[in-house]
Amino acid sequence: MNGNTSTTAKAERLPDTASLSGRWKSIDWRHVEAVVNRLQVRIAKASREKKWNTVKRLQYLLTHSYYAKLLAVRKVTTNKGRKTAGTDKVLWNTPALKMRAVLSLTDKGYKARPLRRVFIDKKGKKTKRPLGIPTMYDRAMQALYALALDPVAEVTADGKSFGFRKERSCQDACEYIFVALSRGYCAKWILEGDIRGCFDNISHDWLMENIPMDKSVLRQFLKAGFVFEGELFPTDDGTPQGGVISPILANLALDGMQKVLENRFHTNQKGEFSYLYKSRNRVNLVRYADDFIVTAETLEIALEVKELLRDFLKSRGLELSEEKTAITHINDGFDLLGWTFRKFNGKLLIKPSKKSVKTFTAALSETILGQGKMWEQEKLIHKLNQQIRGWVNYHQSVCSKETFTHIDYILFGLLWRWAKRRHPMKGKWWISTRYWHKVGDRNWVFSTENVRLLKAADFPIVRHSMVRMDKNPYLDTQYFINRKFKNGMKRLSGKFKQVWKNQSGCCYHCGLSMDAGEKKDIYFKIPKSQGGMEHVSNMAYVHPYCQSLFLECRAKAL
Repeated sequence: MNGNTSTTAKAERLPDTASLSGRWKSIDWRHVEAVVNRLQVRIAKASREKKWNTVKRLQYLLTHSYYAKLLAVRKVTTNKGRKTAGTDKVLWNTPALKMRAVLSLTDKGYKARPLRRVFIDKKGKKTKRPLGIPTMYDRAMQALYALALDPVAEVTADGKSFGFRKERSCQDACEYIFVALSRGYCAKWILEGDIRGCFDNISHDWLMENIPMDKSVLRQFLKAGFVFEGELFPTDDGTPQGGVISPILANLALDGMQKVLENRFHTNQKGEFSYLYKSRNRVNLVRYADDFIVTAETLEIALEVKELLRDFLKSRGLELSEEKTAITHINDGFDLLGWTFRKFNGKLLIKPSKKSVKTFTAALSETILGQGKMWEQEKLIHKLNQQIRGWVNYHQSVCSKETFTHIDYILFGLLWRWAKRRHPMKGKWWISTRYWHKVGDRNWVFSTENVRLLKAADFPIVRHSMVRMDKNPYLDTQYFINRKFKNGMKRLSGKFKQVWKNQSGCCYHCGLSMDAGEKKDIYFKIPKSQGGMEHVSNMAYVHPYCQSLFLECRAKAL
């Protein structure tokens, strides 16, 4: 397949520069998503049937599709890193530049530029983590090939793998751990696994031999090198942290752990699956990216699991960190994904971990006494509400009510210090009546006429419904659409729940389904500036990108 069979028409390759912006703004994204999804479904079906030649042909069609290129460029120009340039210092920050990028994406003569190396702080640690920043063009190429690789990764993935996968989350991993450990007859021992420098040490040879994608393009992604302080360094191992396709490559490298454990602990002497052996050993794997735990009935089994996984990782150029890998009894508890799992008198409780609470209170302190010490009260409330809502939504599905009350207590103390600092010569009564008011039946509400501070303890505990392990997001789309709608109905309340119900969980602008946990905007059909009210009939949920594009088009029309 060396011929030029791109589905981008010749007339589209040399467009009138003046029309680029209009073309980008007039794209029907619902149609684009539908066309790309049809090809991805075909790739997933071929992967399930192990028709690898068909998979290769369909991947070629997808990576040369005009619609896939549109999605790839949109992804890299709407994520958090869209304002961070690579070594070429180029950004795609206008509609015309985005459209030009779509028409220029090609694998013909493709050569990846070196990454820009920066170091970012590790959460809760003094050490720093290396991060490679590709150029915008290389990011778009990675996003394009990720669209073709992800359906294969979903079909071949371990059933109990939850990180960086479509329609799976930390909460799903948490629920499965609860299922594996909550009963009295469940496993008693847990192997807490930590892979040393997972992204930095994956063997390039293993990736080249086992990743089902265009090898020449994959080699460019892996061997691009990086620039640090003006000097070029080669990359001999690992996938670049910061690359769009890196999480998929890492997942593919780690998939197979579950099969290794099942072959040893879930099969009998004839090599057949046996519920007797499974219930006797109680070995269960739960993995989120490169963090994983394995349950075991006895300490001896846990030690054997550790040696099996050590051999498995060695073939991929990886190794367990001896300092961080530990075997723990369930009565002593363990931390994973920001939660503490521990049994008290035979009952498993899952709570926000002390480290997670400490990190969040430090972030609140930085906002109130650091960045926001000179802010107006209303601006401070808006920022704090964003932080509170995000943290509470993450921990809303576990035993968090006591922790939420503690957060409110800490928050009041920080806000009192903020208020006292602003008015050192005023008394307590004057300060309290200036910033805290009575709202409804509640006194001491930190508020203004327009907005009030959220209380973490007011958020209800909403149990998460675990995703079905046998469902594939490319082959069982209706199941996941229904699941997202039901999760939104459980998590939202009041008028926001009614807005969600009226839209059936879909974006008002593009009509695509939304996730209640993702970032979303409220669109007022009649703007507030024109007398619109915060009524259910005047409100709608929209994707932030759809809203920004709608506002651009409306401003141009005016």
